[in-house]
Amino acid sequence: MKKVNLWYWIVTGLFAVFMLFSGIQNAMVTPESVKLITTDLGYPKYFVSFIGIAKILGVIGILLPNLRRLKEWAYAGLFFDLFSATYSMIIVMGFDPVSMIFMLVTIAFLFLSYYLWHKKIGTAQFGSPGV
Repeated sequence: MKKVNLWYWIVTGLFAVFMLFSGIQNAMVTPESVKLITTDLGYPKYFVSFIGIAKILGVIGILLPNLRRLKEWAYAGLFFDLFSATYSMIIVMGFDPVSMIFMLVTIAFLFLSYYLWHKKIGTAQFGSPGV
């Protein structure tokens, strides 16, 4: 059980740091995030700060202990963010293997964190809300 707990915090920590830095850049509406989200992907400018704040709240949600339902929602929200970003990049910019590998690794970290969390809390049925 100690190994599962250790791996959970390593994977979740790395994933959370990536999403937090990305969220902070978006929330601060940096020129790079504005260019990517508005110019490259075509979303409206107000979406930049919105998605940044949502990412930051999602990171807080996956790091807070003992709030199972909130954690489930946070994992779902971060998945939809990453999946939507990947889909948008493929549709608008075409398939770039380097970008896709980076996005798939990030999504893999999300799924691994989610899996290890369920293993850590010992939910009998994987995927149940655990409430």
